[in-house]
Amino acid sequence: MIHAVIVSEGSLEDQLRDTLLFRHNVARIRASGVDEVKRAVQAGQVDIVIVDAALLDAPAVAAALRREPLTRGLSIAGLGHSDVGLVLVQLIDSGVNAVLPLPPGADWDDRLMQLVHVPKRKVVRFPVSFAVGVGRADAEPFEGRALNLSVHGLLLSSFPLEIGEDVRLAFDLPNARSKVRSTGTVVRLARPEGVGIELTSVEGEGRVLIKRFVEAKPLVRRPGL
Repeated sequence: MIHAVIVSEGSLEDQLRDTLLFRHNVARIRASGVDEVKRAVQAGQVDIVIVDAALLDAPAVAAALRREPLTRGLSIAGLGHSDVGLVLVQLIDSGVNAVLPLPPGADWDDRLMQLVHVPKRKVVRFPVSFAVGVGRADAEPFEGRALNLSVHGLLLSSFPLEIGEDVRLAFDLPNARSKVRSTGTVVRLARPEGVGIELTSVEGEGRVLIKRFVEAKPLVRRPGL
């Protein structure tokens, strides 16, 4: 059973009825703000919080959830149409793990499940420095540099990438038997430092290699991918 809290001003059933969120094995609680989310957490298990971009002050709500000790370790997703792009960027800057688009696409449920299975704490990200090959649709590939890494994503040195852009990544990890190859989506602009990329699909044992690499390093905990 998945337990989800949806922070919104009204029901989202019409928009999400065909997604995993509205299946029989999902317990949904609708909340209107931070206090109601806290009460839901105190009352029982919460696997994910979804903040609707149409909610008044949605970025402020997400930021408050990240600051609040009771909720800061939860997996938090933004939800919204591309036509509210500025709000989605603000949601990402406020500390959500990822943005789930409307209308839902073919991979929507898979992305939701990835977020559900984020450990109930801040995702562990480690400072790194290694070369990353980056491929883009209808553009020349380039080489960037990874600045930090988690099992879910990485921070790439700044390049002209935009929120929502899909990329192909390839990089070597120390002592790994093979190159890590992945597709990813730009989910955060942290310029001038870099851009945050969610690893949406990793080939072969790539995610296992990343997990082994980060588990062997000293912990540096912060909100992020």
